[in-house]
Amino acid sequence: MPPIPLTAVLLAGGSSSRMGSNKASLLIQNQPLFSKQLATLQSLNPTQILISGPPDGPYAHAGFPIVPDILPHHGPLSGLQATLRLASTPLLLLLAVDLPAITPEFLSLLIHKSASSSIGCVPKIGQFFEPLAAIYPQSCLPMVEACLHSDDHSMQHFIQLASTAGLLEIFPIPPPLHPLFHNLNHPHDLSHFTPKS
Repeated sequence: MPPIPLTAVLLAGGSSSRMGSNKASLLIQNQPLFSKQLATLQSLNPTQILISGPPDGPYAHAGFPIVPDILPHHGPLSGLQATLRLASTPLLLLLAVDLPAITPEFLSLLIHKSASSSIGCVPKIGQFFEPLAAIYPQSCLPMVEACLHSDDHSMQHFIQLASTAGLLEIFPIPPPLHPLFHNLNHPHDLSHFTPKS
């Protein structure tokens, strides 16, 4: 089976205010978090890899194009806008730097679901979408930009609109896979990713 054309994006533009230091440079399994996440994306053999974030981030010398937000301080949706504009493929995989438990196998599942339907695929746990490990189609860019210029530029609002419009498939995540979405917001969250002695 030929590779699925895919632009993979590492979303690393958050302020990390609750963590107290830049999450992208945290050490997980003896490597910077951004390196671990980039390795996960590289293992998928994407057509293109982009980093969404400020150009002076800790990933500055990682060897991939860095895409700053067009509209700063508008959250992850702004990073999605900027990278969709530069994506060279119909599908874009977005992975947040602070989701280190996400596996290549899970992302491959999302990719194949999107490739078979030609629309995006966003996980959902309970009542909330998990938009930062998800697939987005190029065709959703106009809706992204409309949301960014509205009063509500949250990812949850955008995904609700895009799924209603038939641009995204919602993928309910079964409980055994919920730990994949443990994210790093506070220093104590690192305990999830520290080997037990």
